[in-house]
Amino acid sequence: MSNEFDLAKLLAERGGERYELHARHLNHQLPRMLRTIGFDKVYERGEGAYFWDDEGDDYLDMLAGFGVMGLGRHHPVVRKALHDVLDASLADLTRFDCPPLPGLLAEKLLAHSPHLDRVFFCNSGTEAVETALKFARYATGRPRILYCGHAFHGLTAGSLSVNGEAGFRDGFAPLLPDTAVELGDLAALERELARGDVAGFVVEPIQGKGVHEPPPGFLRAAQELLRRHGALLIADEVQTGLGRTGDFYAHQHEDGVEPDLVCVAKALSGGYVPVGATVGKDWVFKKVYSSMDRVLVHSASFGSNAQAMAAGLAVLSVIEDEQVVANARVTGDLLRSRLAALVDRYELLHEVRGRGLMIGIEFGKPSSLKLRSRWTMLQAARKGLFAQMVVVPLLQRHRILTQVSGDRLEVIKLIPPLIIGEPEVDRFVEAFTAVMDDAHGGSGLMWDFGKTLVRQAVANR
Repeated sequence: MSNEFDLAKLLAERGGERYELHARHLNHQLPRMLRTIGFDKVYERGEGAYFWDDEGDDYLDMLAGFGVMGLGRHHPVVRKALHDVLDASLADLTRFDCPPLPGLLAEKLLAHSPHLDRVFFCNSGTEAVETALKFARYATGRPRILYCGHAFHGLTAGSLSVNGEAGFRDGFAPLLPDTAVELGDLAALERELARGDVAGFVVEPIQGKGVHEPPPGFLRAAQELLRRHGALLIADEVQTGLGRTGDFYAHQHEDGVEPDLVCVAKALSGGYVPVGATVGKDWVFKKVYSSMDRVLVHSASFGSNAQAMAAGLAVLSVIEDEQVVANARVTGDLLRSRLAALVDRYELLHEVRGRGLMIGIEFGKPSSLKLRSRWTMLQAARKGLFAQMVVVPLLQRHRILTQVSGDRLEVIKLIPPLIIGEPEVDRFVEAFTAVMDDAHGGSGLMWDFGKTLVRQAVANR
């Protein structure tokens, strides 16, 4: 039986229609937004920390697909593992057997999680969080989950209930009856726990929105409060895990912190096959799966599929063999220190913070009259426009992809592939310095673009 499907031919014939196809059939606001800020590029291929457009120009990726590309694009070890698993023609997803790859990946993941015992595999970070919410509720017999203001844990209904950003929640009520406390507020946490109905507290060890760390000692103190009140600590390591912050997990920066459940995803995929995991304590899993009648009480149709498991195994192998975690720590320290040295040089630059290769660059109100008036103009239209003014020339003039760290935030977040080194640090710092020189020198081009952003913000009101 012949099959005439030719992917290369299809892309060659129709690839140029990419923005029109999205506008017609998918989220029509995406191409509109990309064109507005000049991000409507045509990228053709990627490798490592770089990708190339249709004119052959290279771009430095300081976004890593929101953290998915921890090893960069098309790492040869992960690529080979996927070729191998496809060539093996395994009897995958029979649903009534125990294939070896999930067990092997769980074993390898647990080796980095010494206080945890079991793993549930799913397809994404939000599913990993959903799993943790369900497991915590069932294991404790309590309904309520505490979370932090400004947190991001996903966008499905349960995860959205513990999402601390109103912009994501608006229009989707009613959600689950969960309660927000501020990151670092132990008194608020204890008040909520005292009500006796809390199943757990879900927290990012470093918040992705704005790149904020809790105060020193907060996680350990929170853990002690939770245990005293019979509730679980859930660490959302979907973005911070697998070496991003210079340790395998971000919660490991604080001695004595041993969450009951840990959620991972993103980088575990190698950038190829969606995969998520909820890693937890034995007693929690045995509560949920308490009898053979409950063997499928929580499951995922594509969870533990062979391609995802092979990708995960290859990713962990690379992390171990190529000392990826140590590289994230050393390179992150270098990048952060070089950026922090610019704070005294530029009055619009207020702070550089973060750990490893998760770095926040925050801008703020300048002191000089000329810059202050321009800053005020942007803020009156929409907070976050100055950060966007920096992101755009970084891409358009210097071919470096970054992101604003959240809606209405004057913060740029850097989460590059964990494999970058000094050449990438040099390229970013030189480009960032040039952009900041333009902003402080009153570059007409940059501030004219700011006026364009103001007009667009006003039009969208």
